[in-house]
Amino acid sequence: MSEAENTDLLVAEDIYLTSGVHIGTQQKSADMKDFIYKVRQDGLYVLDVKKTDDRIRATAKFLARFDPKRILVVSARQYGQRPAREFSKAIGAPAFAGRFVPGTLTNPMNAGFVEPEVILCTDPAADKQALKEAIDIGIPIIAMCDANNETRNVDLVVPTNNKGRRALACIYWVLTREVLLARGDLKDPADFTMEIEDFESKL
Repeated sequence: MSEAENTDLLVAEDIYLTSGVHIGTQQKSADMKDFIYKVRQDGLYVLDVKKTDDRIRATAKFLARFDPKRILVVSARQYGQRPAREFSKAIGAPAFAGRFVPGTLTNPMNAGFVEPEVILCTDPAADKQALKEAIDIGIPIIAMCDANNETRNVDLVVPTNNKGRRALACIYWVLTREVLLARGDLKDPADFTMEIEDFESKL
């Protein structure tokens, strides 16, 4: 990638690369083929960070239109739980980190019942219960999808390594900043004081 192209990304390309955002799985789904840049010698599919970057922008603009209290962030995956919580805290949205209780979106008698207008999943496979309920109630679904994810029920795919500790911290960190900028809560990216480390799950 040339220097000129590099300036188009939300963060320096090497931040994405050193965080492993582009490192996919050894399987790819037909749904994800457009987001795959190449396959490595060791059989790992490499995701296109330019497309990841584009989708982060689109997601931030989309989420900025919602009342944050009506955005639900979900992560059953262990390494996604802290990033999901930090993101939701920063933008003022509720988060469901850990096991998703069936009926959370569909059963008003459920103690944790919520009525979001949009849902953000860390992994559509791990978060399948939340995804199913979001489909049932007919709200838009944004999901971080790895090379092997099925995406037919996802309205907005953010292609990324959704299993890596650092990769998830990086994606949620950039997304937090971009949502705050899109909403006008931040005037300048330089005013964003959080670091990727703030989003990273402890080992």
